[in-house]
Amino acid sequence: MASFLITIDTEGDGLWSGPSEITTRNAGFLPRFQALCEKYGFYPTYLTNYEMATDDSFIAFGRDVIRRGAGEIGMHLHAWHSPPHFPLTANDTKYMPYLIEYPLDVIRSKIEYMTRRLEGTFKVKMTSHRAGRWAFDSNYANVLEDLGYTVDCSVTPGVDWQRTRGKPDGAGGSDYRNFPRQAYFLSSSDISIAGKSKILEVPMTIIESRSPIARVFAHHIPALPILDHACRRLWPVAWLRPNGRNLSSMQRIIDSCVADQREHVEFMLHSSELMPGGSPTFPTEESIERLYEDMDALFDYMGPKFSGDTLAGFYQKFASAAPLP
Repeated sequence: MASFLITIDTEGDGLWSGPSEITTRNAGFLPRFQALCEKYGFYPTYLTNYEMATDDSFIAFGRDVIRRGAGEIGMHLHAWHSPPHFPLTANDTKYMPYLIEYPLDVIRSKIEYMTRRLEGTFKVKMTSHRAGRWAFDSNYANVLEDLGYTVDCSVTPGVDWQRTRGKPDGAGGSDYRNFPRQAYFLSSSDISIAGKSKILEVPMTIIESRSPIARVFAHHIPALPILDHACRRLWPVAWLRPNGRNLSSMQRIIDSCVADQREHVEFMLHSSELMPGGSPTFPTEESIERLYEDMDALFDYMGPKFSGDTLAGFYQKFASAAPLP
């Protein structure tokens, strides 16, 4: 049976606005979401960054989830705010540089720090991970493997983040346009292909609405921003990610995944999106109620076609069905 994976980027409030002081009030809104998941027998993975790993309310919540076997705690890393601090731009809070833009020794130090912090706090081995701002590469993956991680879910198939800048003079984010949509063990030298790494890549569920001709056209015009922007507007990709007005789209994604016999579907949301005013998408209590109505309907729609799994649980299923590299 295909796995339904719920991934929550568990981080501070309203980070889209680049606040100078990061708050974590959204931790108090997670129990309601957890209860909804448990209603349907689903097991969320809370991919946790630095400020949430130091929040007493979230720590108590996460320990309870682990104690009851009701979900998983994984790692999520926002490089500009995660120790050890290493200024990379004139204003890291403003520019939010990608971890892959830092020197390799700093990358390793930041990953090691977050891993020790989470494992010391929650008393479990960290095995699952998602990169901050979706920026991932082979150097990053190899450090994760060295530290015993087995699952990454940073890949967003069909999405090119190169025009989303971190460092103002940097190359932008990762280009995932030609990446697989099914889970695969990474190559240690090229994360876009399967290989012999022990890291299982579990891509985000994203469906392209473009026709094959449109996809080819879009792939060959990245140097023409006006045409590229037009393609994105005419043929947007659809994520399994609620925005308060896309329930039917998410249901079509599920139908498409069933028809394609996919091994997993992966839902994502930010923890701050569960709190009124914690994100631009859900600014009011009314918008949060609509979000919960949509999630309730979506989870019910999954029906008997999917089993609920954490990322670690999916890894065990996948690895047992296919020989390890």
